[in-house]
Amino acid sequence: MIREETVLQNQLLDPEARIYKLVLKGKVAETARPGQFVHLKVSPTLDPLLRRPISIAGINRQRGEITLYYRVAGRGTELLAGVREKQTLNLIGPLGNGFTMPSGGELLLLAGGIGIFPLFSLLEALDRTKVKLKLLWGAENRRFLQAVGLKTLEQMGVDYEVSTLDGSMGRQGLITALLESYLQERNYTIGTQSLKFPGDPWTKKDWDPTGEERSPLRAVACGPQGMLKAVTAICLQKGVPIEVSLEERMACGVGACLGCVCTVRGADGALARKRVCQDGPVFDGREVVWDEEG
Repeated sequence: MIREETVLQNQLLDPEARIYKLVLKGKVAETARPGQFVHLKVSPTLDPLLRRPISIAGINRQRGEITLYYRVAGRGTELLAGVREKQTLNLIGPLGNGFTMPSGGELLLLAGGIGIFPLFSLLEALDRTKVKLKLLWGAENRRFLQAVGLKTLEQMGVDYEVSTLDGSMGRQGLITALLESYLQERNYTIGTQSLKFPGDPWTKKDWDPTGEERSPLRAVACGPQGMLKAVTAICLQKGVPIEVSLEERMACGVGACLGCVCTVRGADGALARKRVCQDGPVFDGREVVWDEEG
């Protein structure tokens, strides 16, 4: 799992937000799946000691390349920003459990800010001849959207809508307003059914309590915890299953140190602790206990 990858690109995309695009060539691309991450060693010394977890945003198996995006937020990522082409980076990966890959129906992708990055690899992997796709993306402003992702979405031909806090592009406000409008337009009303947990068989009634013929809709979300909590509540209220990609501070990245545990509630209502690095980072939204309540 410990690998040396060659740096092909380490490009600054947004000077104000300090967001970089990092392309690596090596063995990780052979087995990586959408939703997984790598644990990067950002210094040749033991200072800083801990690695940095970064989601895999692109997977090109033929060329043996993975794409990562990161924001400079501290000393570790500051060091990473100084890495040049043809240097090598030591990493552990691919790690974690990724997204469920649907073979049909509808998939709604929900991104908050830089939460768009892990969804790029999912967009690449989906068979859009079989899966109807919609992306809703909320961010601060037009500049951010244009700097870090709109061009990529347009090149992929993705059907998307955006919201911005300052109203400079798309709908003004939070992504929750976009989500509520999207579901309302499709007549998703508050469901009375109890959504089943993963592994249970799905029936038409599980998707639509009215019995109306409709393609199954699932949702996937990635972004800040507050956004994840809000969109999960909306989706579950409407009877829409949702997966969420969680972010936690990590030390080992392989489940040994228990430094990234989160609280979940099982189908029987019992609380348990799971490791985001090993059991996640993708979880069923129905099991996540957002406020650490009993």
